[in-house]
Amino acid sequence: MGKYYRYYVLIILTIVSMINIMDRLILSILLEDIKAEFTLTDTQLGVLAGLAFALFYALMSIPIARWADVSNRKNILATALIIWSGMTALCGAATGFVSLFLARLGVGIGEAGGSPPSYSIIADYFKPSERARAMGVYVTGAVLGTGGGLIIGGLLGEWLGWRMTFFVLGVPGILLGVLLYFTVKEPQRGRYDAGVESAKQATDLKRTLKSLAGNKVYVRVSISFAMLTMVGYAMALWLAPIMLRNFDVSLGKVGLYLGTTYILGGIPGPLIGGYLTDHMVKRDERWRAWIPAIAIVCSVSAFWFCLSADSLEEFLGFFALTYAIFMIPQGASMSMLQSSVGSGERALGTSFTLLITTMIGMAIGPLLIGLLSDMLAPTYGTKSLNHALMAVCGTAATIAALCYFWTSTAMPSVLDLDEGLTDTAD
Repeated sequence: MGKYYRYYVLIILTIVSMINIMDRLILSILLEDIKAEFTLTDTQLGVLAGLAFALFYALMSIPIARWADVSNRKNILATALIIWSGMTALCGAATGFVSLFLARLGVGIGEAGGSPPSYSIIADYFKPSERARAMGVYVTGAVLGTGGGLIIGGLLGEWLGWRMTFFVLGVPGILLGVLLYFTVKEPQRGRYDAGVESAKQATDLKRTLKSLAGNKVYVRVSISFAMLTMVGYAMALWLAPIMLRNFDVSLGKVGLYLGTTYILGGIPGPLIGGYLTDHMVKRDERWRAWIPAIAIVCSVSAFWFCLSADSLEEFLGFFALTYAIFMIPQGASMSMLQSSVGSGERALGTSFTLLITTMIGMAIGPLLIGLLSDMLAPTYGTKSLNHALMAVCGTAATIAALCYFWTSTAMPSVLDLDEGLTDTAD
């Protein structure tokens, strides 16, 4: 492989991540139009935005991840991308709550094969000391997917309607799946794990699960990341409806303003967080956990001012600050997760983490916010969603910070992850 080929792979996987998040969250910018056409409650919107996707995403991720630990990860990823993109297009054909719920289930089934193979491939193209930066770049795909999805979805939703928006956004993923299949090469599994204590090849499922369950860092960072994810999904799914309810602004402008804010605020965060983490862990490995703990508290503190804003400009300004800080822990969290398990456990380990984060962050979080918003509506009117969002995010952020500090107690103070490794990337 060429000297720079791994960066090509990283770019392709980042674009896949962008489409993954775009197809997952495009529903958020279209919720108000769907709510009006089908006469839905906030609770039903929470089910469509969260539970409908998360149910089969969580159930399918385990067997697919296990498959990725012993089979060709590139082929699995390409197939999954084509499936979820096709199901995204079918969302536009929904005739009511039930049919849209079923289409969202299909998106979840396809996306279950997205992240675990990607994380595992990246871990075999970049050595441990580079993984936080590589993961930071990969996470920018999620930022671009969220921001770009809002911008494109808002404009298309205003011009073409919500049905055609789903179709137009589903087609590019199918084409990218074909490109990935023919141009991305499967890397040597565990190429940087020789001589590392945590290096383990794929064994039988029972032994792998026992190994993961006994891994204190892995278990604790999974719980921490789940609570962090609850905050992220809450913002991604509910901010567009909040803007449409609280401010005099069109759907297209909501997508443009909110999407641009996501991109401007979100891209620096994971890059800065990745480089900061790689620098600080040279002094103490526990900074991988301390940085996320500090960042999530600061982020949600800024979010309180965002949801309390009286003007659109103030709302967007505080949200840009909120999201920039929120994205700092992403690279640190994923590098900590990948470095805590062996090469034969990575896809399955990532999948179990995603199972926890999906059920807590996406299935429970949006539904809880929708229920709370409906309960508070008689008292707070259009502001009920603001109060529900802040209550859930504040609680989740507090738990996340405490869990990250708990994770740090299971980590050594100094650990040179590159010791004894030979760089064979070139």
